[in-house]
Amino acid sequence: MPLVTSTEMFKKAYEGGYAIGAFNVNNMEIIQGITEAAKEERAPLILQVSAGARKYANHTYLLKLVEAALIETDLPIVLHLDHGEDFEICKACIDGGFTSVMIDGSKHSFEENIRITRQVVEYAHDHGVVVEGELGRLAGVEDDVKVSEEESAYTRPEEVEEFVARTGVDSLAIAIGTSHGAYKFKGEPRLRFDILEEIQRRLPGFPIVLHGASSVVPEFVEMINKYGGNMPGAQGVPEEMLRKAASMAVCKINIDSDLRLAMTATIRKHFAEHPGDFDPRQYLKPAREAIKAMVKHKIVNVLGCNNKI
Repeated sequence: MPLVTSTEMFKKAYEGGYAIGAFNVNNMEIIQGITEAAKEERAPLILQVSAGARKYANHTYLLKLVEAALIETDLPIVLHLDHGEDFEICKACIDGGFTSVMIDGSKHSFEENIRITRQVVEYAHDHGVVVEGELGRLAGVEDDVKVSEEESAYTRPEEVEEFVARTGVDSLAIAIGTSHGAYKFKGEPRLRFDILEEIQRRLPGFPIVLHGASSVVPEFVEMINKYGGNMPGAQGVPEEMLRKAASMAVCKINIDSDLRLAMTATIRKHFAEHPGDFDPRQYLKPAREAIKAMVKHKIVNVLGCNNKI
């Protein structure tokens, strides 16, 4: 099966009250763990690549690894650019075989965000590629995306209709209280479902995207701290909140930090128990299995997209 776009996936997800998992990938083991989990759970899948991942692993290597996953799994997979910062990187990914790109113009003014997003949409649609835009700014750090709490801003529902109409985007990332990284909340976790409800009312049937949606599983944070890490106060989005969002207009939920934590915690544990080991296969194999288990849990218990193909 070739790579697909998210159009049909999102239509089914919206109507079915579930969300598609969009998992960030950086290397072979991460891709294997994610796709093996999705194959076993018969789940559609979005594999997304950040600008940092392209710099680290190389566009061509990542593309070929995803193509290998298609052969091995025969899953419907979208290859998506996460947080494209300008037209040039979006164009490079479109020309390079991606089926979906995100143009993140949220740091710009409303008018400039519309201009740059429209530019990407026109080029992408001419090449059969779909586009995710963003309104509002999430706090936190993810690769080259760094936004302080002072700079963050909730999405304004009164702007969404004009933004979607003038840009022609296929989906919209919004800010309702999630944030990038492992430190998402100070105090009681809270998402602005009132904003989501109003956006859903204004854009009926339109797919919404939630970034910064890792739950920061305590098991892995504790494991990291046990084996020499230092992550006091790490706190993610409660899974019941994500399930609620998936039952509403949210059709795509991004997950990155949970994958990093699962992999890092497992590798730290392996080296603590096998300090003399120097064979990458021995510590990457359990890391891959931890990612697989994490993704299966998300697919079944959070996203609800199992048995949807």
